[in-house]
Amino acid sequence: MNQFKGTGVALITPFKKDKTIDFDALAKLIEHCIAGGVNYFVVLGTTGETPTLSKEEKNQVLEFVAKTNNGRLPLVAGMGGNNTAELIKEAQSFAFKNEYQAFLSVTPYYNKPSQEALYQHYSAFASLSPLPIILYNVPGRTGISMQPSTTLRLAKEFKNIIAVKEASGSMSACFELVKNKPANFLVLSGDDDLVLPQMASGMDGVISVAAQCYTVDFCNMVKAAEKQDFNTARNLHYKMIDAVNLLFKEGNPTGVKAALNILGICENELRLPLIPASKELYNQIADFLKK
Repeated sequence: MNQFKGTGVALITPFKKDKTIDFDALAKLIEHCIAGGVNYFVVLGTTGETPTLSKEEKNQVLEFVAKTNNGRLPLVAGMGGNNTAELIKEAQSFAFKNEYQAFLSVTPYYNKPSQEALYQHYSAFASLSPLPIILYNVPGRTGISMQPSTTLRLAKEFKNIIAVKEASGSMSACFELVKNKPANFLVLSGDDDLVLPQMASGMDGVISVAAQCYTVDFCNMVKAAEKQDFNTARNLHYKMIDAVNLLFKEGNPTGVKAALNILGICENELRLPLIPASKELYNQIADFLKK
């Protein structure tokens, strides 16, 4: 459980101009993040544009990240969906059980299940999953919010449900989770702009988009918050906050790919239905990085 405290990075999937996966850029990004102090990687999450990847490409990315990482940091694989039976089947046939330490599993999207249905979905998954599970609540993307009571019910009943990435943006929900969670359960931020106040309230870290481009400052902010050095953490928070918000102004990973392009790590290429950042946003991010 403790290996998922601190700063996790939700990796992008870099593309070349012809829209094929740029594995050289992915290797460069991994080294950039490790050098900057991140604690673990999340592969094939939303930030990785996973819905636009074929099954073969997903396996290529999972294998490449594992080989490039070479055991240096813990790895989490995105494993979610809105078809419970298919999700379980995919998880049980997961070919990288020895290289990855957990699944990140988003709430079912589009279907809009009730709270009881969410409980039953994750119960079925946890009962048969070959790896521990990090729940992922992101109502802005899925159309459904998992209430703290449902998350806590799952956390208390299933030992292999080890954490939640809470990206509802609700501080009151975070307070309820931290106050009532079991001792062996992590509450992780999924909102890069709220990491400091959330960790001050007792949350255990973040799975971050911004940490792969503002790496050193972001990781140092999280480390300072872990040590309850909130003066240092606060200074870093306000240094980055405007730039963090810019990353999400036109959607994700639009902003972070622009930033990584400016840093010379990857091409500024996305797959439809996403498109690159506008010239105005690109220049705003570039101005921050120059400063």
